[in-house]
Amino acid sequence: MDSKCLLFFALFIIFCVPLATSQEVDDEREFTYDVNSPNGPDHWGEIHPEWSMCNNGDMQSPIDLTHERVQTTSELGRLDRDYKSANTTLTNRGHDMMLRFIGGAGHIHINGTEYQLNQAHWHTPTEHTINGRRFNLELHLVHQSIDEKVAVVGVLYKIGRPDSFLKKMEPYLKALASTREVEKNVGIIDPRQIKIGSRKYYRYIGSLTTPPCDQNVTWTIVRKVRTASREQLRIIREAVHDEADANARPIQPLNNRWVKLYRPDDDETH
Repeated sequence: MDSKCLLFFALFIIFCVPLATSQEVDDEREFTYDVNSPNGPDHWGEIHPEWSMCNNGDMQSPIDLTHERVQTTSELGRLDRDYKSANTTLTNRGHDMMLRFIGGAGHIHINGTEYQLNQAHWHTPTEHTINGRRFNLELHLVHQSIDEKVAVVGVLYKIGRPDSFLKKMEPYLKALASTREVEKNVGIIDPRQIKIGSRKYYRYIGSLTTPPCDQNVTWTIVRKVRTASREQLRIIREAVHDEADANARPIQPLNNRWVKLYRPDDDETH
């Protein structure tokens, strides 16, 4: 093959072959969380060839954050959030409600890589568990780097006092619940209003928790379990229209992975 042919072939590869992306599917009607369904979690990897990782991957999420496999460290550094307000839309994806930040809403930085905040969505009950305990609600803040690496920050909630950010979202969730529309403009939202309340967090490498279950996702799960009201959970579920009580993927094997727990040097409590 001469140099011109080599150049043409290289350009064909660059411009004509699609780049792999680590994106959750936006239309979730093709799969279900019902473990007894042929489209349930045990069969996600059989629905499409590009979803095979859901069944075959060895670094899948969610996991149980068991203390037996947790290494405490102060070397990970504080979660560096540099968020900003952005215009948003709320979308019913079939099994969850997704808040999309148009054009991104700032960044987090992990190990020198900048990840842009693109969207947030909720799972009920929590997908991750702590020492086998499952809580009531899990918020996922999904970020992506310029080279399409994915980092997700998870916040867990139990039943208690209402959450202030969910309080702000309630009118839009109720509006979608009362119509068959799947998308609603929300306007400007500041993700800095999402309370975390703890510097401690778990960190591990896993996957998307919905198809295509792509791996090498950097997970950060905030250690503090926050509260949301039972009414707020009901509003989230009713907005989805899927007539299901849950949209949480079952716990996946940890295999040979370890989990890090970041605790600052000046924090002597456990």
